[in-house]
Amino acid sequence: MHSAAMWERFRKQLLHLFRRSDNVGPVALAIVIGLAGGAAAIVFRYLIVGADWLFFQGGARALPFLSDAYVIALPVLGLVLVSMMVRRFAPEAAGHGVPEVMYAVKKQGGRIRPRVVLLKALASALCIGSGGSVGREGPIVQIGSSVGSTIGQFLGLRERRVRLLVACGAAAGIAGTFNAPIAGVLFALEVILGDFAARSFGLVVLSSVTSTAVCQAVLGAEPAFPLTRIFALVSYWELPIYLGLGLVAGMVSLCYVQVLTWLEDLFARWRWHYAIKAAAGGLAVGLVGYIGVRFLGGRYLFGVGYDGIEAVLKLDVPVGLDWGVGVGLTVTALLMLCGLKILATSMTLASGGSGGVFAPALFIGAMLGGAYGMLVGELFPGVTAAPGAYAIVGMGAVFAGSAHAPITSVLILFEMTKDYKIILPLMIAVVISHLIASHLKQDSVYTVKLRRRGGLTPPPGHHSVLDLVLVADAMSTEVQCVEPGESVVSLAIQFHGGGPSSYPVVDRGRDELLGIVSRRDVESALVAGPADDRTAADIMTRNLFTCTPDQPLREVMATITRQDVEQMLVVDKDRAGKLLGILRRSSLLWAYGELVSEHSRLLSEAGVDLGAGGESVQLSLEVSARDRGIAFKRIREIRVPERCLIVMLRRAGKALVPRGDTVVEPGDALTLLCTPEAEAGVRRWMEQLSA
Repeated sequence: MHSAAMWERFRKQLLHLFRRSDNVGPVALAIVIGLAGGAAAIVFRYLIVGADWLFFQGGARALPFLSDAYVIALPVLGLVLVSMMVRRFAPEAAGHGVPEVMYAVKKQGGRIRPRVVLLKALASALCIGSGGSVGREGPIVQIGSSVGSTIGQFLGLRERRVRLLVACGAAAGIAGTFNAPIAGVLFALEVILGDFAARSFGLVVLSSVTSTAVCQAVLGAEPAFPLTRIFALVSYWELPIYLGLGLVAGMVSLCYVQVLTWLEDLFARWRWHYAIKAAAGGLAVGLVGYIGVRFLGGRYLFGVGYDGIEAVLKLDVPVGLDWGVGVGLTVTALLMLCGLKILATSMTLASGGSGGVFAPALFIGAMLGGAYGMLVGELFPGVTAAPGAYAIVGMGAVFAGSAHAPITSVLILFEMTKDYKIILPLMIAVVISHLIASHLKQDSVYTVKLRRRGGLTPPPGHHSVLDLVLVADAMSTEVQCVEPGESVVSLAIQFHGGGPSSYPVVDRGRDELLGIVSRRDVESALVAGPADDRTAADIMTRNLFTCTPDQPLREVMATITRQDVEQMLVVDKDRAGKLLGILRRSSLLWAYGELVSEHSRLLSEAGVDLGAGGESVQLSLEVSARDRGIAFKRIREIRVPERCLIVMLRRAGKALVPRGDTVVEPGDALTLLCTPEAEAGVRRWMEQLSA
């Protein structure tokens, strides 16, 4: 008891020191997190080396009768151990690592359990060391972020501060692992926070630089990929060729994300025991890796794959076109490695492995770029660089397309290779790849998982009831429209007879929204002169303020207020020219008033007091059939924690204010409202539902 009191007193003294100054406390914490992140990166790297020695060296001694085929069994054993570990102690330690950190930042106020630091390090080291085809950037981001979150929670800091410390930890991890302080900063701001505020930038830089200094002191200052020569642009005629590489890289990065998502969904649908899933995935990874060892000349498909990248980057002179297999890094071999790495990485993660997707993206890009460089070198020998130059550009382009992070891609490739002369082609290919991939698929390799967990919806701190209601709940589908050929005189007669203040102009033949014509537009046309030959298409407004059915009313309310409009047209999310309905200001305010009134009544009946400021926390709960104690039960039968209330139920895209006899069904999304003090208990209750 005495030691507990001393520990609490120490915590309060630190918190008091932190709050005394807006500069000294945060700066000190940023440096501490940088030191811890750098140390974690060093330990994690040695853990991977140790696990690799244990599995591959030990496996060769233990299984000599299998010859070189013993490598097939290693990922099976590793993935089974990893799945058992994370499922028992920390389920959030499975997977990439980055989406889990993003979810914590956006939905949990930056809170990450302290145990993730140890579990993620051990699980990922075992996964990578046994041959799992994943990288170390995702784990170190989650490890560093966990360190920052743990420190913030220990000090009792507010959510905004904890989120910032999480970003500091992520930057420290990336910077220390890849000896890339600038890229660490950009990754934390561009991917984790999505915010480049000056305050965030300064503290994240401190953590990143501190971590880099620690790692360089222990591991040296060599770049992640030392080059045998500096690659440069041979001719300005080469720029269109690099643009072509960007196009191809964009499509390949899209394929990478799609295959990974598809296999994760496939494994999730299987009703097998998790250990059987892990063994099946491990066997597939082992077979793919064995192909690399037996036929392609190395362990390129096992682990992070940096040896394969370094081999491609050493292609520093133009080589002849060779389509053979088994005779070195030929075009065929490089293309095979590119496709097989996508499969191996996807199988590793889908079956329950723990590791990052960044290193595999670099590997895929290097193989793709190397093969592309060989082809264009044969076609245009006088104006093209060596294949190694295209490998560097391919690495950045594939990562940019898969992560939707072009700024980070350019800077991290520069820092990892120290080759500035290739920056111009790198920027061109990265931007083209990003544009292609983001246009064809909304989500990146990180956010596709985040969106499915609801991590892209407003965070819990937003407690306006307008966050709970979508446009679909308040819009009207009965809309009076006019044809583009409607005469101004006819429109004037319609407006004179009363009715709406404006009409959407719709081409009914093509079912396409063209614009909107208002009473003011007609009056201006009549004042300007004879309008007998003028139509709605001539005077309509084409610059429209529209919304989609899935947008929260809070977002739409801000637009309506800022633009001072009475209504907004509701269009299809996937086809902006298709009119679905109309949202009027009066309907929006009515929906708001009804919800406020209903929620106030329910809160009063439930005895939930939100305090003097009315501060509340909103939590979202996706209901599945496994959620004992809530699925198939009436609202009145559900035992929610104290100072908590179920205030919204969304089913099939529609919002309902739940009544006592409302039955909760699998697939429903419940919104819970609670006080800040009760939040931790409510989250534990939610975690226990499906345990």
